[in-house]
Amino acid sequence: MSFLVVDADKCKRDGLCVSECPVGIIDLKDKTSLPELAAGGSEFCINCGHCVAVCPHGAMSLETMESQQCQPLQRNLMPTQEQVNYFLRSRRSARVYKDKPVDREILTALLDVARYAPSAHNWQPVHWLVILERAELNRLSGLVIEWMRLMLSNNVPVAREMHFDRVIQVWESGIDRILRGAPHLLVAHGPSALPSALSACTIALTYLELAAYSFGLGACWAGYFNAAANFYEPLQAALSLPEGHQCFGAMMVGHARNKYHRLPFRNEAKIEWR
Repeated sequence: MSFLVVDADKCKRDGLCVSECPVGIIDLKDKTSLPELAAGGSEFCINCGHCVAVCPHGAMSLETMESQQCQPLQRNLMPTQEQVNYFLRSRRSARVYKDKPVDREILTALLDVARYAPSAHNWQPVHWLVILERAELNRLSGLVIEWMRLMLSNNVPVAREMHFDRVIQVWESGIDRILRGAPHLLVAHGPSALPSALSACTIALTYLELAAYSFGLGACWAGYFNAAANFYEPLQAALSLPEGHQCFGAMMVGHARNKYHRLPFRNEAKIEWR
């Protein structure tokens, strides 16, 4: 099939696809013509599917994305503004987990949601490393502790500011403040040479965290782990990410041991209007 295909019977020549295209490569000469790809347009298409999604008549298809393959939007499933507000405000970071693994099918479903997170130019550069085994998680936590000890011995200011000494102390007493006893760790990584990979991974992790809450699971950003993964070579070697890739964030996921019954306060939004 051609790169851009328009069903002449379904198309209403309303120009929605033209106005929606983020890179401006769809032309509509007049009301009697069909939308068509501008000269050289296939080179600039980012395969975002906006033209397919915006057409209410199902008339638009791409070589990589036929209209029939795209699930119709079910507006009855869309949450209300009040429901979204409450969902976001009631989410908590889980730091205490049950000693119970999450089914791999559920983890796969979480990652399937996260792949819909936006990324610059629709590059979709996010890759995932899913660590399932408790022994491996303990080993990785131990490597982060090694990094913390090194930071303290070198008198790096952030080590004192972030109280690495206390984290090490409780580790030595048998309590893991690195990965918090979570049964799984999901690491987002991508090409270190791509400037937008960091933001893409961050947004995808945010999608994943919110999806975990909707699945009744607990999740929490693994900040200590991510910091060590970017600076401590033994931890980088243990992760064994693809050549040229960098860890841009990690999420602890599991069955939260505790339930929450109140919505804590947060500071007022800091806003400057211009």
